[in-house]
Amino acid sequence: MVSSTVGVPTWTGPAGTSADIAAAGREWGWLLGRLGYHLGDDWGHGQAWELGSLYVVLEAGPDVVAGRHERTRAGLNHLAFHGGSRAEVDALVEECGDGGWTLMFADTHPYAGGPQHYAAYLESGEGFEVEVVAAER
Repeated sequence: MVSSTVGVPTWTGPAGTSADIAAAGREWGWLLGRLGYHLGDDWGHGQAWELGSLYVVLEAGPDVVAGRHERTRAGLNHLAFHGGSRAEVDALVEECGDGGWTLMFADTHPYAGGPQHYAAYLESGEGFEVEVVAAER
């Protein structure tokens, strides 16, 4: 059997809070749009961002426990994405604040993942971390 990821459903903040789907949609929509995803479906309290057969779902609702996402707790640490060339990753970093994202590990960027790993680590306003990896030269 050969398998690959189909989708990544992600809970955002509870509906009616400052971290609701609208806020999450702005941040994630900015990032995912820059990475080539398009908004495939929007059902009010959720959005599906698609790239080929892969999708990332953002969903808020009453079942979500209030509080900021904490990547150091048990569970998902971060999502990693292909980011294109080094120049494309650098451009994403330059503009990440416009999309509501903050560069993490600035003191070791772009080699925070090691000397042979060119990547940007970004954090959303809700505390989600993404790694955007440059293609090897």
